[in-house]
Amino acid sequence: MKEIQDIVIAFEQARMQHKKAALATVVHVEGSSYRRPGARMLVTEDGQLTGAISGGCLEGDALRKARRVMLEQKAMLITYDTTDDDDAKLGVGLGCNGIIKILIEPINPKDPDNPISYFRSFLSSRQKAVLVTLFSLESRTAEQPGTCLFIPENGSMAGQCKDKTIQEALLAEAQLVLETGSSVTKTYISADTSLTGFVEILKPAVSLVVVGAGNDAIPLTQLAAILGWQVTVVDGRANYATVVRFPAAQRVLVAKPEQVLNQVQTDDQTIFVLMTHNYIYDLAMLRQLLPLQLPYIGSLGPKKKLDRMLTELQEEGMVITEAQISHVYGPTGLDIGAETPEEIALSIISEIKSVLAHKKGASLKYKQDVIHPRDEAAIGVEFLGEKLPQSINEVADLSIKGSFTCGI
Repeated sequence: MKEIQDIVIAFEQARMQHKKAALATVVHVEGSSYRRPGARMLVTEDGQLTGAISGGCLEGDALRKARRVMLEQKAMLITYDTTDDDDAKLGVGLGCNGIIKILIEPINPKDPDNPISYFRSFLSSRQKAVLVTLFSLESRTAEQPGTCLFIPENGSMAGQCKDKTIQEALLAEAQLVLETGSSVTKTYISADTSLTGFVEILKPAVSLVVVGAGNDAIPLTQLAAILGWQVTVVDGRANYATVVRFPAAQRVLVAKPEQVLNQVQTDDQTIFVLMTHNYIYDLAMLRQLLPLQLPYIGSLGPKKKLDRMLTELQEEGMVITEAQISHVYGPTGLDIGAETPEEIALSIISEIKSVLAHKKGASLKYKQDVIHPRDEAAIGVEFLGEKLPQSINEVADLSIKGSFTCGI
């Protein structure tokens, strides 16, 4: 999310200075790679880079390719094979062990369907969306359509695919991606063409609501802002909840507990951290938050405090389910030995990230499996209309791994 925000800002600056730009997108990875599909980098003709497609090892070569793309105004698919021990063939020391496919496409500011316009549309509202990037695996010299479709969760589709049969299949795929929340890569083969689509889910930025405007809340808002999270600070004390004290926050509200939810939009990317150091205020907020089934509610302070609040709410007659309690984290944060406000903020941010990513927050040193599941590299194949494989070799020739379905 932060990468997309930064790319949009950088493109606007380049456009005002009449600079050409190109967008590099990681569309597929097989094996190990520093960045995964969906990683992006904006390149301007004077060599400015915003975002990243690797740990720094591919950027130099991608810059050279991007300048060619800008000159020819034609998208290009590049494959970096880092499984070969002889990295000198690429002229870079990659230190990875994977095959990375990167699509570089020119950005035409006069085209209303350029990728940056899709990014702007996505950032303008808090809703999920699907972005479709099409490319050809059959030939490096084949036309590379690039970012061509934008499908918001609630709204009108933008863009188009030249092959209407493939477009219909992509729209159906997009609906599944919206439902599952997981991106997919699939090759669609129609009577006229064969194209691979990276059907990518885009999710709104994390909305962090920090309830409490004490000094210890300041580093928490600063760290969240670095990640591109949307930060709201709430407190009942007007002399504490000020923009001057919290410049990193998008909103600073002075409100009583019962007034907060009327001013804050909540969704499945909304996080609350209760840190007012005022038991009555935190209790009143928890009473309102529990029924919302938010992904994370953090409670600063000892576990005894949280247990007491839950007990009081139950004694009031409130029915609290195990599902509701499972989303409440108190004491909030990972056990990293945090002592200072900055360290505590790091602990809290780390736990929130692990919860949203459905990870345990353990050290990677002790992880038995690979960091990224290898089944993510599989590319499905769907034959559309009357186009069927003549033999198993027709599928193998596409250099694709994974299952296929026949849509006839």
